[in-house]
Amino acid sequence: MRIFRRITDDLHAVFERDPAATSRLEVFLTYSGFHALLAYRLAHKLSGWGIPLIPRIISQVARWMTGIEIHPRAVIGRGFFIDHGMGVVIGETAIIGDFVTLFQGVTLGGTGKDRGKRHPTLGNHVVVGAGAKVLGNITIGDFVKIGANSVVLRSVPSNSTVIGIPGRIIKTISDRLPEATMDHTNIPDPIAERFEAMEQELILLRKKIDETGTSR
Repeated sequence: MRIFRRITDDLHAVFERDPAATSRLEVFLTYSGFHALLAYRLAHKLSGWGIPLIPRIISQVARWMTGIEIHPRAVIGRGFFIDHGMGVVIGETAIIGDFVTLFQGVTLGGTGKDRGKRHPTLGNHVVVGAGAKVLGNITIGDFVKIGANSVVLRSVPSNSTVIGIPGRIIKTISDRLPEATMDHTNIPDPIAERFEAMEQELILLRKKIDETGTSR
């Protein structure tokens, strides 16, 4: 059945992206992100069959047990991985592609009381850093990396890196990014880089002024 194939892909994703995972038994017994995803897969299937109330009960029980809230009507692709996971919230109309990674504290939420599609759409191979908020009916392209604690309110093209509040695109390349994870310690800071460039320009200007004064 399709649901079991999805669960198998989710299990493989844990071993691909978490070096701490040592055995399937450990993942089944101790990984809250995997537990929340199991509950979501079941609730989503029941919701698709038109069964009322029970899918929401399952999602709320999973939230109570894991600290992760995934609405049963959200759409999540293959190989999804939640690292640690406490505080993760995925809204009703969110759409998540294949091989996406979310860290703890991530919110895929709405921005108001609008009906219809009001939550983000994430492409394939997206990585969202700890505490980041992706809000509204926006589209995040394939192979996008979103830095920790960023707040993303606008759509982001594929192969980009986004940081800040509000989120700013600091890197876009034409070739896709093969990495499945994010090195949070090496994300560039465009503001600091700009200040450094201005400082270097001031040093050069002062040097030229000094040279001009000496020549006189």
